[in-house]
Amino acid sequence: MKIWQERLDHLKRVIEADIANDDYFGVVLRVARGGTIVFDEAIGHAYAGGERPLQKDDVFSLFSVTKAFTNVLIMRAIEEGRFQLTTKVKDILPEFTGKPREDATFFHLITHQAGMPGVWSPKPGMFLDRLQELFDESIAHVHGTSQPGEKSDYSPLVNHVLMGMALVRTDPKGRNYQTLLYEDLFAPLGMDSTSMGLRPDLDARHVRPDMRGTVPIKHLSRNIEGDHALFEDPEVEAPHVGCASTCGDLWRFAEMLRREGELDGARILSPRMVRLARKVHTGDKPNELYKGVALRAGWQVPPANQGLGFQVRGSGVFQHLFGQLASPETFGNYGAGSTMFWIDPEADVTFSFLSAGVMPQAANIERCGKLSDIALSAML
Repeated sequence: MKIWQERLDHLKRVIEADIANDDYFGVVLRVARGGTIVFDEAIGHAYAGGERPLQKDDVFSLFSVTKAFTNVLIMRAIEEGRFQLTTKVKDILPEFTGKPREDATFFHLITHQAGMPGVWSPKPGMFLDRLQELFDESIAHVHGTSQPGEKSDYSPLVNHVLMGMALVRTDPKGRNYQTLLYEDLFAPLGMDSTSMGLRPDLDARHVRPDMRGTVPIKHLSRNIEGDHALFEDPEVEAPHVGCASTCGDLWRFAEMLRREGELDGARILSPRMVRLARKVHTGDKPNELYKGVALRAGWQVPPANQGLGFQVRGSGVFQHLFGQLASPETFGNYGAGSTMFWIDPEADVTFSFLSAGVMPQAANIERCGKLSDIALSAML
């Protein structure tokens, strides 16, 4: 047996051991090198009771991996000349006034350096399912606390609400956010089981998120009752958390990025933009949100290592979702203790990971880093 296969078999055994230890319920994971799939497994169950084995085509709520789709459409809009990274947000969204936030550019938004606090909801108790309302309440209630560019503070909601509204406002076809996501990204990439809001035909395959007490807010929908009903509502337009997808579809998105913006003849971004996006643009600044996670866990505080929308591995030895073996330009996104993808350009590897049973932040970072390292160790 080849050494790489032995290590990938070990990866499966480690996941099985984690599940047996009740760290999480199950995983769907695809790993590929140079576009060739080398690991493609559904392991464990969808829910705590173990009554539903996971399937490879199960649909998961992506949480903040949704932001990756918004980021790519922002980069695409820049390539189309609708605005630039250096354009001030207020020039596209004139409601965005007041010092110091009105000095923020789209570069500040997409690198989490806009100077606004990292809030999970712009107003307590509000529905989080409509872009216009999210925008209006963000404008009214989330103000700048530091000069843009001064800090890197991960934005759970506001930055991507602003970017989503900018895409709608500048769309030459006048489409809503759901439609432009589908027509400009999901359909060209053949992501047939991906949608903003839970498309009705995906409902039967949907793995309802089990927050396990780890998510600090409710995700309320006006159409469906429940603390996290947003993830079941087909009418959602939430550019920060609202998408659902399969492991295979998320892998196709990651493959497009590995191929520097193109997949199966569909060109989404230019190679130049992808190369710029996977560079670190935040220097040595820590990520203020994850600085707290590191300190509480007793870890070294790592640099933020923000690219254009993507988290970038960077150099150095510290706890990281992408592990210790990933090359410095490895880039990707993650969501709420359960979802992640990354691309290692040097190893030519894509990693698409969706899991059931949301984990706390520090435990998830350790889990994802461990699994990423095992996968990369197989790429001999």
